Amino acid sequence: MYLCCGDALFDMFAEKNREDEAASNVNLGGHVGGSPMNVATGLARLGHKSRYFTKLSSDLFGQRMRGHFKDNKIDIDLCIDTNLNTTLAIVEKQADGSAAYVFYTDNTADVSIEANELPSSLPADIQVVHFGSYSTAVDPTSSSLMQLATRESAKRVISYDPNLRPTIEPDIDKWREVYAGFAGSATIIKASDEDIETLLGKNKEDQFVADSFSHGAQLVFITRGPDGGSGFKANGESAHVEGVKVSVVDTVGAGDTFQAGILHWMQSEGHLNGGAELVGEVDLQASMNFAIKAAAITCTRSGADLPYLSDLV
Repeated sequence: MYLCCGDALFDMFAEKNREDEAASNVNLGGHVGGSPMNVATGLARLGHKSRYFTKLSSDLFGQRMRGHFKDNKIDIDLCIDTNLNTTLAIVEKQADGSAAYVFYTDNTADVSIEANELPSSLPADIQVVHFGSYSTAVDPTSSSLMQLATRESAKRVISYDPNLRPTIEPDIDKWREVYAGFAGSATIIKASDEDIETLLGKNKEDQFVADSFSHGAQLVFITRGPDGGSGFKANGESAHVEGVKVSVVDTVGAGDTFQAGILHWMQSEGHLNGGAELVGEVDLQASMNFAIKAAAITCTRSGADLPYLSDLV
């Protein structure tokens, strides 16, 4: 079983008035989102038992979110109820299908988790705990989730995707601090080329991989949008997979789909049955072939609409 932790937001997709591109009004369409939530959804749709931990609002968006969890058979027994509002993200699609975000996170539910609200223990059947994105960089949730990652790292596989959101936390030094903290507990680290450039500067992928292994990671993955991705093992083995050409609607959730695909592959091939000791045995090429195919399907859909296993066989 997988447990994903953190972001719980609504993506509000903004479209200009089609009759008058210069009009100031926009049409908004909402979709449940948040990077680790997308990973939880992806894992559930790929046939796994998936749990989520966050603080869930009682507002309209929080109620819709609960419906999403129920529809996708994601267990939310560990979640914390609150009357604080749900985080919102305004998303505008760019010409190339990529997304530009503006976030509203001031005193919202998912960034308000205190350390004393962490579950005192996790169910024994949870093999992997996944963390990522802005919830790892905004306190008090950031420090609380880091405490959880540190606590569970000796017992379970820890998956981490920094998924930087500078529009929420503009201090890149803060992101570097957060990366170092979570990387110190992580077994698997995945980052986009854009994340790495923001974190370390241009042409620093080799440094990122080396830094991740120095913190103790066993596997590191880098995604590069339409150019595919690369995977690395601590023993020096590496592989690269080309991207899959598709007609892109938007790229929302593509990186999260890749992460879910990698975690699915590891489980299906038996690399999680013995805990962290077997993680390093994963077939980089085969796992990334599956994950990139899954991510490509997400790119053909509007919003973070991740594929089911039946879409991939």
